[in-house]
Amino acid sequence: MPKCPVLQKTQCRSITRGPFTTVSKNNYPVMKHPIHLVSFLFLLAQPSLAERIEHKGCYAEWDDKEITVGNSLIERKWAINKGLLKAISLKDKKNGIEWLRQPGRQYAPHPGGGLAIEDRTLTFASLRGKQNPVERDSLVVNLTAKGSMNTLAYRFQIFPSSSSVTLQFFPDSEAVPTEGEKTKSKQADGIEGSNAPKKRRGQPLEALEDLLLSPLHLRYTQVELMDQTDHHDELVFEKTWLPLQDNFEVACNVFHLEDTLTKHGLIFLKLAPLPHARPVQSAWDVRVAGSGRRVTFAGQGYPWTILTYSGGRSGRIAAIQDYQRCIREYQADRDGMLLSNTWGDRSRDSRVNEKFLLKEVEAGARLGIDVVQVDDGWQAGKTGNSAFGKGAWGNFRSANPEFWKPHPERFPNGLKPLVDAAREKGMKFGLWFGPDAEKDMENWELDAKVLLGSFKKEGVEYVKIDAVEMKSLTAEANLNRFYNKVLNKTNGRIVFDADATAGIRPGYFGSIHVGPIFLENRYTDWKKYWPHHTLRNLWTLSSYIDPVRLRMEFLNQTRNAEKYGNDPLAPANYPPDTLFATVMFSSPLGWFETSNLPKNYFKTISPLVKAWKTERKAIFSGHIIPIGKAPDGFAWTGFSSTSKDRKSARIVVFRELNNKDTWSTEIPLLKNENATVTILGGKGSATYKNGNLKVKIPETLQYLFLHVASE
Repeated sequence: MPKCPVLQKTQCRSITRGPFTTVSKNNYPVMKHPIHLVSFLFLLAQPSLAERIEHKGCYAEWDDKEITVGNSLIERKWAINKGLLKAISLKDKKNGIEWLRQPGRQYAPHPGGGLAIEDRTLTFASLRGKQNPVERDSLVVNLTAKGSMNTLAYRFQIFPSSSSVTLQFFPDSEAVPTEGEKTKSKQADGIEGSNAPKKRRGQPLEALEDLLLSPLHLRYTQVELMDQTDHHDELVFEKTWLPLQDNFEVACNVFHLEDTLTKHGLIFLKLAPLPHARPVQSAWDVRVAGSGRRVTFAGQGYPWTILTYSGGRSGRIAAIQDYQRCIREYQADRDGMLLSNTWGDRSRDSRVNEKFLLKEVEAGARLGIDVVQVDDGWQAGKTGNSAFGKGAWGNFRSANPEFWKPHPERFPNGLKPLVDAAREKGMKFGLWFGPDAEKDMENWELDAKVLLGSFKKEGVEYVKIDAVEMKSLTAEANLNRFYNKVLNKTNGRIVFDADATAGIRPGYFGSIHVGPIFLENRYTDWKKYWPHHTLRNLWTLSSYIDPVRLRMEFLNQTRNAEKYGNDPLAPANYPPDTLFATVMFSSPLGWFETSNLPKNYFKTISPLVKAWKTERKAIFSGHIIPIGKAPDGFAWTGFSSTSKDRKSARIVVFRELNNKDTWSTEIPLLKNENATVTILGGKGSATYKNGNLKVKIPETLQYLFLHVASE
């Protein structure tokens, strides 16, 4: 693979005011495009002289008094005083809205308590291009404010196509840390509330943002997300306030507020694990003073993003999806693949061998599978989930130094024959892998070496990551190092499925860039698989998580049918193609042994998979909005992916168990009054007139897959 150019090798130019020497301590790997670095230093005693830099529609401008970052959609501005920032403007440029009525009451970001009152030397460094191999191009500005007592560092990032500005704050830092160096923050001590933002009289609060908002009529919404899906099945909880006087504090990764008169809004995203999984915890992430329309965001140690949006719910979902696709750019030949994994049939590792997996490759090709993935059992070491007795879990290398070599008896020829067989059928091959958890994941480099070896020697490009226990800042940093090394060395070609079913893990927003989230372990063996529950989780999560980032399962519904009795919502009552349709607006997972599927799976699913693949790029390039009601087994529900030009949409509609065979709805974001409807799959009919989609599905537990386009 080509080596990545790094920052130290790029050309620099400097503008000096007073004697200085500045050397970047950052090491940002760049793929495809060179980074252009411009460094500036201001001594606060010198007069102000603005500097400006632009990149693909993004811009940043600064002097020793102010810094401004923006693009065609959003602009943010902060006043600078002795190296401290205060928000003075937050503009929605698309709609001409200034969100701040006056500057914040305190400096933010701020570590809290009393900082030394001293002059600080400001150093600005600008980077343009890809910051890692899976991101889109962006403009980054690093600001370091160095004093004799305290040094503060800030990182600003903006993408051309997103109405967002992302920040990260590094208090008491010599420079903006490279990946994994944020372990200097205070470790959680296990005492509830001990790390809550505190304020002594006359001292600033610990804060990331302090915003005094302009609109009077605001709706505030806390979004609480759940992972550890082995223990949770309802994954999204929303709590809403319309406060004129109320003050409240909430912990969450997603918080949004909306002007109820105009439907314009702001979204706050914390790019971190969920609150329960953060090695350094804060009692709250958002504090609202209703009467003052003051919103404070807190919780140090992670980047955060503020986005603007318009158009209510649909506009908010579109803005969130656009941002996530900047962090991990959608690539049609890599993302949204249909993946199979035999673990869902609960034979565990008892059948895993070369002969069986060659059958899986053959059957996968007939069904339309993109990636055949072998789960636990390909490796020489035995895990705690083995069918052959208990083995290691987390402490893999101490249990067996040869743990991650192919099993010598099951795969005497290694993995390459399987990869080659899949490639001959137009498919790829994937593995299951567990990073070593011992001593805060200190073996991360050895783990990366295993996957890089499989990539280079056999061509393995898809890896399910399991067994992660991220219980400390060091473990979190080492996990990030592991992910980033593999992505950088493979130019982003390895796709990680990050398991979120158990353990302390990055979750929905802790590692957006690595690949989809492996969301659920659901099995018919224990009556845990209910198709309407899986559909419900995709529907509710898709308002906040780009659906292509969710690996969602469908099973062999003929297994264990007797355990469900006569339940009308039992999996066996769903046609196989309906089961696939429930997850085809995500990254779908065939959670079964493909070679043991009934014949009707191939007969009914294969044509739908073929039609889906024709439309897949359009689906995942559009804005995917859940439509209808949240699935509960009895609703009309579905998804619409509307193209960026708003002239066409790909839609899937489900009729659950209800007695109405017709249903109509508006399609979010679609501008057409009248359009042509093409049925791509399912049973029924549909028309689109006067801005409404009307569908007829004669039978329950059926679907329609549609393409709606301008006449």
